Amino acid sequence: MKIIILSKYENQIIISSLISASLDMTTSSSYLGQQASLSFSHMGFYVRDLERMAAYYKGVLGFFETDRGNLGPVELVFLSRDPAEHHQVVLASGKPEGQVFNAINQISFRVPDVGTLRSVRDQAAATPGTTELTAVSHGNAISIYFRDPEGNRIEVFYDTPWYCEQPLREPIDLNQSDAAVLAQAEAMARGRPKFQPRAQWQAEMARRMGYAQAPRA
Repeated sequence: MKIIILSKYENQIIISSLISASLDMTTSSSYLGQQASLSFSHMGFYVRDLERMAAYYKGVLGFFETDRGNLGPVELVFLSRDPAEHHQVVLASGKPEGQVFNAINQISFRVPDVGTLRSVRDQAAATPGTTELTAVSHGNAISIYFRDPEGNRIEVFYDTPWYCEQPLREPIDLNQSDAAVLAQAEAMARGRPKFQPRAQWQAEMARRMGYAQAPRA
């Protein structure tokens, strides 16, 4: 039997390589190796005032109530904006009164352009119960954040054509023209490490996740 003794430096290189390989491990050998094998569908969370919260999500975010009913002692309201999805958000009664810590960091929704983002901001601002409304740029996205009547933080965002290293969060003025908003967001993104077109970043992520197509011969 041949025994190979590695120096401390060589051990560090091997360990570092193994860690790097595990971080870059693709899913091609997994039973979920195809991108469509698993996709996010919906979420549910508990609320105190079911009717007020349902009205808020329908009024501010345009959700449609697809169903409602009781499951034992819990009353459920099912909400969706997609005819292919019976529900995307489920509101469930039973959130304890006086609960201080909120386990929900944020609930995020995508819009197709800056104009729609601005319209949602205006609707949220005009709706009673909205608090902490702000507009920011992440470089790779332009977002508004606000809290619903029970303090859950909502993000509505528009994807920019760029990627830059995260986290990044800087205030942005949505009262400017769409072109000015995008120019400001791009300038922020270009000032960050790893700035690149979104398509380039997505292609690299597809490769690392094991979804990239092999080049044709």
